[in-house]
Amino acid sequence: MTALVDNAKRLADRLLSSYSGSRLLAGMAGAPGSGKSSLADAVVEEINHKRPGFAAVFPMDGFHYDDAVLRDMGRLANKGAIDTFDAHGLRHMLQRLKANEDDTIAVPVFDRSIEIARAGGRLIPRETGIIVCEGNYLLMRNEPWDRLHQIFDLTVLVEVPVEELRRRLRERWFFYGLDEEGIRRKLDDNDIPNGMAIMDGSIEPDVRVPN
Repeated sequence: MTALVDNAKRLADRLLSSYSGSRLLAGMAGAPGSGKSSLADAVVEEINHKRPGFAAVFPMDGFHYDDAVLRDMGRLANKGAIDTFDAHGLRHMLQRLKANEDDTIAVPVFDRSIEIARAGGRLIPRETGIIVCEGNYLLMRNEPWDRLHQIFDLTVLVEVPVEELRRRLRERWFFYGLDEEGIRRKLDDNDIPNGMAIMDGSIEPDVRVPN
């Protein structure tokens, strides 16, 4: 059994055993390249294997500011930093998902191939009992992100050594066609500093997952 599968099974079992009839939200945070998205997908897959259609992933990345907005802010080169997301919009969506008062809720999903968030990219029906929200800054202590913690029923921080993060992120940006200078700028000016800020600035989670 791989570490990913083992971690996913443990988290899925914990969420299922905690469910008592009201929708549960898990907040899964980690640095860029930490594997939080893969872990969130694996947890949801494990839950749905036991209870088909019962769990869904909700990615935070759908709340990226658009490139045009970031260009006006002078922050396009820093896309992915904490101030390039709509934290208040994310909080309101989390509260709406937690309340579960609507038949179906459409959530935005970020399309990395075109670097744009697609509004209504995923539908989450009322019958979904467990939602795993994954994203970099979900557990940060600074305002306004500190208003998210109380919404989650379980908080998870995915941890990876910085050199492993660098290796994974280099592979990611090479895959997306960046040259060596572009990769260096992405890593040294954005991804690695953001990752270190996440590890230093997040609350103490319910669960720490080495990945």
